[in-house]
Amino acid sequence: MPTHTFTLNGEQVTVEAEDDVRLLWVLRDILGVTGPKYGCGLEVCRACTSHINGKAFNPCAVRVQDVDPGDEITTIEGLADTSDQELHPMQRAWLERDVAQCGYCQPGQIMTAVAVVRKAREEGREVGEADLDAIRNICRCGTYHRIREAIVEGARNM
Repeated sequence: MPTHTFTLNGEQVTVEAEDDVRLLWVLRDILGVTGPKYGCGLEVCRACTSHINGKAFNPCAVRVQDVDPGDEITTIEGLADTSDQELHPMQRAWLERDVAQCGYCQPGQIMTAVAVVRKAREEGREVGEADLDAIRNICRCGTYHRIREAIVEGARNM
């Protein structure tokens, strides 16, 4: 069976998996990282959103063979380690705004929010309404108003 090596949440990992296995299943079933959730497998719901080299992506749509040895994948489990605090500022904002209800979409929501803030900052601006409107992660509980508030608060503290 082929082996695949990459960095996951700051640690180099090597896994045995067929080349066409989706990265989401490698993360969840082989490596035991269950923060990224399976929702649709089609990049629609975005419950699995994680970061690859600092950018948001959906591991449900990426084959493990397409991940390079130099790629750095961060899931919600490793997000706090990207800050110098116990919780990442976006995670803390989620708690302070009491965003989660069922919680299923929250890891993907938070990872998308962090990526949106980083992108805006790279462009020399703060997160605006258009950025918030462009976030397409699905929340079945409908806590979108609190999600938006938490993103704005988290961005202030990032």
